[in-house]
Amino acid sequence: MPDPIRLSVTHPTGQYDVLVGADLLPNLAEIAQIRGPIALITDSNVGPLHASRCGTVACVVTIPAGEQYKTLATVQTIYDELLAAGIDRQATVVALGGGVVGDVAGFVAATFMRGVDFVQCPTTLLAMVDASVGGKTGVDLPQGKNLVGAFKQPTAVLADIAMLQTLPPAEFAAGMAEVVKHGLINDPDLFGRLEIGDWRLTNQSPISNLQSLVATAIEVKRNVVQEDPFEQGRRATLNLGHTFGHALEQVSGYRVRHGEGVAMGLVAAANLSARLGCCDAGLQSRIEAVLQAQNLPTRIPAEFDPNTIFQAMFSDKKKAAGKLRFILLRDVGDVFIMGDVAETAVLATLTAVQYT
Repeated sequence: MPDPIRLSVTHPTGQYDVLVGADLLPNLAEIAQIRGPIALITDSNVGPLHASRCGTVACVVTIPAGEQYKTLATVQTIYDELLAAGIDRQATVVALGGGVVGDVAGFVAATFMRGVDFVQCPTTLLAMVDASVGGKTGVDLPQGKNLVGAFKQPTAVLADIAMLQTLPPAEFAAGMAEVVKHGLINDPDLFGRLEIGDWRLTNQSPISNLQSLVATAIEVKRNVVQEDPFEQGRRATLNLGHTFGHALEQVSGYRVRHGEGVAMGLVAAANLSARLGCCDAGLQSRIEAVLQAQNLPTRIPAEFDPNTIFQAMFSDKKKAAGKLRFILLRDVGDVFIMGDVAETAVLATLTAVQYT
């Protein structure tokens, strides 16, 4: 097995390490330097596969799997179970799961007993390269995604890539949407590797290739969140494709996976960018080809009405002064924020990138 890659992340109140390696879970307490009891929060998919690999824990709280359970009601049930198990402020909450588990567990860690230590153990590619780094936690309301939350920095992140070997292909593909996004935002070399189908470096083992891919994608996010820890400026560029994607998730009743929504959102963002004269029209085709190679959708299903999608965008917490903000592209590695985009342009894009 390759040695773990260690990436240091600094934030306004300290620093933590992200470790990317194989078979990290059995040494969780030692690697993450956890001194007190562990309260492990996982879901009904991941828990049976991996919870037993985490060593001695004070309690395991298992929530139902799925975005529809990323709610305040779920948070309440976790509080109840933690209190019933005698968990106090000396404990560390460990999130073992995908992005939903990480968001919910992080919010619990930020608020239980006014805050306890928090460690992320992401089990999906999507969570490893995106949700586990940066300290954003939260839950959904019926009106939209992530409308209640807090910034809660972890004390460590363990990206155990061995767990990706049990990931269903559709879930791995969903994670690749965020990898593509990171390449588009700030790593033309990464996007280039994906474009020529060469993220699997031929001189390395499959597990080393995966480690390299995950670490490279995490570095992009690490660099952005260090510069803008509270999303006051540049960090918003990490939402490339998300204004469209979150709306698609919402109108589908979350049948559309987050990564699938982001993939369609990246195509829409490129289309809108070209429509507004910001980038070459050929960029959309390049992005589509990369996404298709990862078995990701590039067209919005015909069942979703463009006007309904547009209205759903207004529940996005990233709007400012009641107006939508879009992350647009000038080129690969060159993105920017634009507010007050004409409704007609957005609707034209939604129609153009939809199956007919």
